[in-house]
Amino acid sequence: MPIEIERKFLLASDGWRAAIERSESFAQGYLVGASALRAGHARASVRARVAGDQAWLNIKEATPGIARAEFDYPIPLADARAMLASLCDGVLEKLRHHVRVEGVLFEIDEFRGDNDGLVVAEVELPAVDAPFPRPPWLGLEVSRLPRYYNVNLIAHPYRQWSPAERAAEDAAC
Repeated sequence: MPIEIERKFLLASDGWRAAIERSESFAQGYLVGASALRAGHARASVRARVAGDQAWLNIKEATPGIARAEFDYPIPLADARAMLASLCDGVLEKLRHHVRVEGVLFEIDEFRGDNDGLVVAEVELPAVDAPFPRPPWLGLEVSRLPRYYNVNLIAHPYRQWSPAERAAEDAAC
């Protein structure tokens, strides 16, 4: 079973921007309703994803943490767009930037729409305890905070967060 091991961080500065290798627009929506996932009635999230002219069906274990089972299947772009338009409880949009530090890829997501203003860095690792570089622009780790999970950002967008919910960001900057 493929396991994704991913750590997620807020950003302490824009120092990463000078190292961007490439950027791409992403759109994703959940075929399993976000409310079912939050209520614990679903064992997996099922989402359609579009990046440029490519599309995937992604199935990810619906448990908190940094290591979760994940499956990705390429699907026709037209099918993914139809799913996003008619089967999803909202669509999450973001601009993903690829930045390498000491050979390690960081994917930095700048969210759009109702999540505009939220920027996070993700790094995929070969093991839960694998070492990775900590550039000065890497801020507070939020890997275990469910409010930063994409599925929750559709139901409770960043622009609607209370001052208390944003307090973690203030501490990171």
